[in-house]
Amino acid sequence: MGFSASDVVPFTQARANLSELAEQAKAGAEKIITKNGESYVALIDAQRLDYYHQLERERIHLLVAEDVARGLADIAAGRTHEADAAIARLQQRRAAAATGKGTKRRA
Repeated sequence: MGFSASDVVPFTQARANLSELAEQAKAGAEKIITKNGESYVALIDAQRLDYYHQLERERIHLLVAEDVARGLADIAAGRTHEADAAIARLQQRRAAAATGKGTKRRA
């Protein structure tokens, strides 16, 4: 959704005209309020904000479902490791790297 110049409002103007801006937001307009020439906050209808939050939750659920599908595909393809064994291997590598620090092997 694009914004027009009338949708960008300086903070001082927004403070002076808050009731009018709130009515415009309630009617569907989205206002960007600036402070020192930079975007600061947005003024939108509360129902629209709820809708945006619902969309974000649905997007997160879809991402989780995709992760689950990838995980199940990994299991089906045998691309998994037992957690205890994987952790033990990582700990062994870290221990080996820690003991090898500061010493150089010469050929």
